[in-house]
Amino acid sequence: EVNMNQPMTITRNDFNQWMVPVFAPANFILVRGEGSRVWDQQGKEYIDFAGGIAVNALGHAHPVAIQALTEQAQKLWHIGNGYTNEPVLRLAKQLTDSTFAEKVFFANSGAEANEAALKLARKYGNDSGVEGKNQIVAFNNAFHGRTLFTVTAGGQPKYSQDFAPLPEGIQHVAYNDLDAAAAVINDKTCAVIVEPIQGEGGVLPADAEFLKGLRELCDRHNALLIFDEVQTGVGRTGALYAYMNTEVVPDVLTTAKALGGGFPIGAMLTTDALAKVLTVGSHGTTYGGNPLACAVANAVFGFINTPEVLEGVKARHQQFVAGIEAINAKYPVFSQVRGEGLLIGCVLKDEYAGQAKQVTNLAAEEGLLALVAGTDVVRFTPSLIIPEADIIEGLQRFERAVARLVK
Repeated sequence: EVNMNQPMTITRNDFNQWMVPVFAPANFILVRGEGSRVWDQQGKEYIDFAGGIAVNALGHAHPVAIQALTEQAQKLWHIGNGYTNEPVLRLAKQLTDSTFAEKVFFANSGAEANEAALKLARKYGNDSGVEGKNQIVAFNNAFHGRTLFTVTAGGQPKYSQDFAPLPEGIQHVAYNDLDAAAAVINDKTCAVIVEPIQGEGGVLPADAEFLKGLRELCDRHNALLIFDEVQTGVGRTGALYAYMNTEVVPDVLTTAKALGGGFPIGAMLTTDALAKVLTVGSHGTTYGGNPLACAVANAVFGFINTPEVLEGVKARHQQFVAGIEAINAKYPVFSQVRGEGLLIGCVLKDEYAGQAKQVTNLAAEEGLLALVAGTDVVRFTPSLIIPEADIIEGLQRFERAVARLVK
């Protein structure tokens, strides 16, 4: 007879049996994490340089996040948006106090934050009285999410072409090419959406002059400049937000990933004047701004938004780059290391083109979790507070993987 109290045994093969096959996860199942180390079902230990794709900003099971979650879990989880709550207002104050923004809209993901930003831009254009002011300019190889609107704004047709017909009025030009942008931005443009560092597109930083030029073009044509900081935000680059590393202030900023330190939450930040465009009932969300997510985000964001943590990110960047360059001196497989803070891309040389996934597979065998950013770039987005010892040990494991690739 079946004992219903006996937990069922889960194996990796169950994924193939029950899950829609849009992912091809690793052949091991992780069950526990602490700090920057995780363990699989077999008890094998891995050092985590992936950080849940730039999400686990305080690593795994951080006491600050656990305490916020469990305290709030005893109180109020969800009430719907007919009522406001204390955690959401505290978080809104933290975000507006710490950035250019005066108003916040909360969602559950980066895609939803970008969806809100693009809808705001469209409504702004449609309300402007300028005929046909609804055009959006975006960039090749950008990534903005998986909803139909955001995936179309993303500059990677492989993610959108199978879902046609796609939303209209979105044009793509080359990233870091100001002349190309200037050729398409005009009075019909309602918004330009750009990542200060393209994350999925290969950890490619925007040139300072490019961003400045976009700001000037948007000002000239009364278009909104939207910074997608889903991956670069919340301390990832060593600044609280990447726009703070530049001389440019956007009109709208989107943030998610690290904001909840692993708890799903996203936000769109903007000014008083632009927030007025989204009137009561014009946009919404069931879960967005729920007390549980906001309580965790309050704790995580407050912990990260300190000089110690942000300076620590810059110090760790130097340590990573020095370590990767030492590996590359022995096994020259990378043409460059790029990115800022703890968003790091190791670009494979031409003779190793297309083998980024091979590298991360070998790394996993050696006990290291790492990411790709396209087929030619190995990406590291670890915890912002990853201990020095874990960086050293993780890079040793990475070196073993690189050595195996070369052999």
